[in-house]
Amino acid sequence: MYGNYRREAEDLRAVIRHFRKNQHLITAIVGHSKGGNVVLLYASKYNDVPTVINISGRFHLEKGMEGRLGKDFLQRIKQNGFIDVKNRKGQFEYLVTQESLMDRLTTDTRAACLSIDQNCRVLTIHGSRDKIVPATDALEFARFIRNHKLHIIEGADHEYTAHQDELATVVLDFVKAVREDRNTAELLQSCERAVNFIKARI
Repeated sequence: MYGNYRREAEDLRAVIRHFRKNQHLITAIVGHSKGGNVVLLYASKYNDVPTVINISGRFHLEKGMEGRLGKDFLQRIKQNGFIDVKNRKGQFEYLVTQESLMDRLTTDTRAACLSIDQNCRVLTIHGSRDKIVPATDALEFARFIRNHKLHIIEGADHEYTAHQDELATVVLDFVKAVREDRNTAELLQSCERAVNFIKARI
């Protein structure tokens, strides 16, 4: 589905609430490409997941459309109300409507990044040889997200074709590090409370 970023963030909300209702702990959400934008939008609206991982998300959503939809995509959408997007084999992939196109164009990535709580830990991963979404977009996420770490995987394309293991390692290491940091912080808080309790009794 093209566009519908906000709707997909709400879909993610429904999934997270379902798992929580069934006593599952959600400690991180991960999204690739468009999914990267969706998890960031989620974090900007719902501050209830401590770790967010954006893999190859696009910062400038107004870019990259012509290469995917064709040079005359605006004219065709205005004329027909929609575009059928096909893959290289000529097979139908998805439908682009004027509504879904406007959803993409009116999604403010910068504002979303600035709205993410500073206690939410965000990792952006990007391949240096990504031809779908330029790696420079990753630098923009780093500029506007307060609690952010950037990791560029050298030589990786948009699908991480030859770098799957490295990608998995980076993701897992970040999640583990965040969990260890939070455990340490909770331990320090517990110790501080204990010290204050003892002082109050002396």
